[in-house]
Amino acid sequence: MTDTPWYLHVLALGIDPAWRRRSARDRADDWSTFAEAETSAAGRGVTSTCYSSIGLQPGVDLLLWRHAPDMEALEEGAAALLRSSLGGWLTVTHAFLGRSGPSQYVAKPTAQEQGMTDETKDRYLIVYPFTKSARWYLSPREERQAAMNEHMKVGRRYPMVRQALAYSFGLDDQDFVVSYETDDLGAFGDLVRDLRGTESRRETVSDVPILLGVHRPMDDIGRLLGALEPVRP
Repeated sequence: MTDTPWYLHVLALGIDPAWRRRSARDRADDWSTFAEAETSAAGRGVTSTCYSSIGLQPGVDLLLWRHAPDMEALEEGAAALLRSSLGGWLTVTHAFLGRSGPSQYVAKPTAQEQGMTDETKDRYLIVYPFTKSARWYLSPREERQAAMNEHMKVGRRYPMVRQALAYSFGLDDQDFVVSYETDDLGAFGDLVRDLRGTESRRETVSDVPILLGVHRPMDDIGRLLGALEPVRP
């Protein structure tokens, strides 16, 4: 990802349980067309990473974190996924939209605050929509800056947790889409607990649902779904 403005699309997909009763060949064929559509997203200018949420989130089997220079590319890429053979068995359980933009509170973001920006992906993705109160936006800027300084100070104690923030104003119901990546879920849990005790928490209206995905190669996800032969020991 570069400094060029981009749009974010977080797409959570659930697979109809009846799909698992299809023949092994049909499941393999369905998965093949889905994986091909996911891989071909790059041809539309979409950078997409697929995570497994199989058995971890009710109604969610696949979690896709996708960004592109324009909304049309994201729309076309999602349409290709849903046109695949597997698409007829999929339900969009959650979808969050956002866009990149400079922070009002950080003059120069650190690498930690620009997570998801390179090809190296950490083991886990945690993503959720986030909305603040009207009182927050009507408060003096100095008060908001002080609260955010405290918030960021806590966050920087956990360098193993990287964040990417997208702005949803005018695009979706929430104010922001917050994405974290980390190899250490314990550290992430400690970070969230510590942030609960900061002043900015008072102005949180909503930060659910929290979606968790495990980063795996597409073939591994296919095996977990039963679409590909499992690896024999």
